[in-house]
Amino acid sequence: MTTVFVLNGPNLNLLGTRKPEVYGTTTLADVEELCRRAAGEHGLTVEFRQSNHEGRLVDWIHEVGAEVAAGRSIGAVVNAGAYTHTSVALHDAIEGASVPVIEVHISNVHRREEFRHHSYLSPVAAGIVVGFGVQGYVLAIEGLRRLTQE
Repeated sequence: MTTVFVLNGPNLNLLGTRKPEVYGTTTLADVEELCRRAAGEHGLTVEFRQSNHEGRLVDWIHEVGAEVAAGRSIGAVVNAGAYTHTSVALHDAIEGASVPVIEVHISNVHRREEFRHHSYLSPVAAGIVVGFGVQGYVLAIEGLRRLTQE
């Protein structure tokens, strides 16, 4: 089966307890199950990961690039958390590894603090899902599947 990677950045391990008024009460384990069901409906498997470390996310993007090149993956859904707004390294990894990426934000970052309005990932992302809560992951998986398989 073909894999879709779902990569989560810093503090997403706190999902469900951190700022529930912004991010809701759904946990990251719940999101993982949601992604597995959504991917399964399209005959895809999920490799679901979370790290608070930028370098680990960069390494995973490189891994996804190799899996895409080998025909074993369609790409990645990436919620890079705060690294969205700070990481040139993730931008360069996505671009350099030629990884199809859908960028996901649980909240509508454009209705929040000014520093959240800029994304280093958006210019190299195939698409962006913003403000649909955790259902954004489902939309991102569907969008990535459509972009890469149709």
